Amino acid sequence: MNDIDLTELTFARQAWVDADPAEVYRLVSDVSAIGRWSPNASAVAYDDGAGPEVGAWFSGHNRRDGKEWTTRSQVVKADPGAAFAFVVGGAEDGIVEWSWTLRGQGRGTVAEQSWRLLRTDPVLGRTRADLVALRDYMAVSAETTLTALAEWVTGQGSGPDTP
Repeated sequence: MNDIDLTELTFARQAWVDADPAEVYRLVSDVSAIGRWSPNASAVAYDDGAGPEVGAWFSGHNRRDGKEWTTRSQVVKADPGAAFAFVVGGAEDGIVEWSWTLRGQGRGTVAEQSWRLLRTDPVLGRTRADLVALRDYMAVSAETTLTALAEWVTGQGSGPDTP
C-alpha cells in the first residue's frame, strides 16, 4: 500500500450547534457521551481517574458493517472551548486521528469534526479502494454525529445541569 497518498484520506465536516463553545467542548470531551450521537461508537469511557486532558486514555466499543470491536485511544489535544482530539491506537503509533474544532458564531458554535488516517494498517483495509471507502463511510458517520449532537443540544437545552 505504498502508493497511497495519506493526504487523500482525511475529511472535515461542520454543523452549527446552539450552545457556546465551552458547552460544546464539555459535551464532546466527555467521551462517555459520544454514544448519544455516534452511529458507530458506544460504551466509551476514560480509564479510571482519567479525563479530557492530553495523554489520557479511553476505550470504546465500535460497530460497522455487522462487525464489533473495542479500540484504545489517547487524547492528544484538550483546549477547552476550542479543540479536542484523540488518536486511535495512541499518540506514538496510532492509525487514525479524530478531532473537534469549535468556533463561536452568533449565539452558538460551529463544530467541526475531522478524521485523518495517520498510517495504513491491514485492519482498516488492504487496498486504496478499501481506505477510500472507509474514509467516505466515516465522513457520513461524522455528519450523522454532528447532526445528532446539534439536535440533542436543541432538544435537551444546554444549561449547566445538562448531563
